[in-house]
Amino acid sequence: MQGANFSAVTEFILIGFSTFPRLQLMFFLLFLLMYLFTLLGNLLIMATVWKEHSLHTPMYLFLCALSISEILYTFAIIPRMLADLLSTHRSIPFKACASQMFFSFTFGFTHSFLLTVMGYDRYVAICHPLRYNVLMSPRGCACLVAWSWAGGSVMGLVVTSAIFQLIFCGPNEVHHFACHVPPLLKLACGNVSTVAMGVGLLCITALLGCCLLILLSYSFIVATVLRIPSAEGRRKAFSTCASHLTVVVVHYGFASVIYLKPKGPQSLEGDTLMGITYTVLTPFLSPIIFSLRNKELKITMKKTFLSKLYPENI
Repeated sequence: MQGANFSAVTEFILIGFSTFPRLQLMFFLLFLLMYLFTLLGNLLIMATVWKEHSLHTPMYLFLCALSISEILYTFAIIPRMLADLLSTHRSIPFKACASQMFFSFTFGFTHSFLLTVMGYDRYVAICHPLRYNVLMSPRGCACLVAWSWAGGSVMGLVVTSAIFQLIFCGPNEVHHFACHVPPLLKLACGNVSTVAMGVGLLCITALLGCCLLILLSYSFIVATVLRIPSAEGRRKAFSTCASHLTVVVVHYGFASVIYLKPKGPQSLEGDTLMGITYTVLTPFLSPIIFSLRNKELKITMKKTFLSKLYPENI
């Protein structure tokens, strides 16, 4: 690049949905409804836990922290995506693109770290019930949540710094609906293989590390539960983990598709639709799973909110 004439990129054009011109209005309505439902579901979970004193336990504290990270993650991406679906001018300033990447990675990895902490909480509750109040004290829970947020912030800062220290001097069309790493790397000038490999290894290591810790927690949980003599006791122990385990499978299932997919030519349509799975679909499913699969939370929601709407039926 030395001696070459180039102009630095000051803005990017997000062209993720440009290949679906006739479906953009339908996508807008669908994603808007899913986004509003995601916000409502997470706010409902937080309000229920806040209002019901019996839910003031570590498990539901972590669930509230998870809901907050999910709200902030979707807020970092979806409003901009909805606006672009209705606009013909889909440009995003350079600094705004960097900010979007930082916040999306921060809240996305905070979500992963909190899921890991929730797995540890279930492990302590089932495998070491007598030490639960000591190991999961209010101060200990606050530290676990704080470290999850700190870890997510570090991941967001490292990834964003690595990408945006590169020089962008050529085309500025991002083949995605958000400022995502792979399409931005394709626009960077010079040899970016070292940065691409470093960022990829960092993200995969963090995700696999969290996944392995969760699997380790559940291997101990299964071994402990199988030693419970009564079938009812085993069923009750497993039921406390059902919602968390389901969300983990959904979260890491979609994440593995994104980060562990084989390298090769990808169509813009395929990349866009694949991005929707972890940007819109996973946050949409999470509050549904926790509301329906967690019996205690579901009963409390009915008692707290439906009693106000239909007092004669409760």
